[in-house]
Amino acid sequence: MPHFIIEYTDNIKEEARIQELLKKINDVLISKNIFPVGGIRSRAIELHNYCIADDSHDDAFVHASLKIGAGRSEKVKQATCNEIFNVMKDHFAHLYQHRYLALSLELNEFSEAGTYKLNNIHTRYKKANASDNK
Repeated sequence: MPHFIIEYTDNIKEEARIQELLKKINDVLISKNIFPVGGIRSRAIELHNYCIADDSHDDAFVHASLKIGAGRSEKVKQATCNEIFNVMKDHFAHLYQHRYLALSLELNEFSEAGTYKLNNIHTRYKKANASDNK
């Protein structure tokens, strides 16, 4: 963990630069030094079926969800979400200036009970850290 998931309306696909945003978010999460790098996942879901407000305009939205395991302090969670939302606002500023656009971010924190994981990506980072310490 963490997982960052965005849903975005297909009417902004050409201008949204979604892959670039996902990389920016991963960079934020890595920079915090509190999440295992091998567990960070960011992904996007392009929405083709949606209805916004009264459906009378070509409105758009981007909704993000950050899922993390329990145990981080409120201060850490708030700082992380603030930084991520600022990245989102900066990233979409050009769109926000010339079209109707709703941006949102929610934090989902869950216990480890009921989650099942198998991940050998962590091993790569443990090996890299070990060789850095030599």
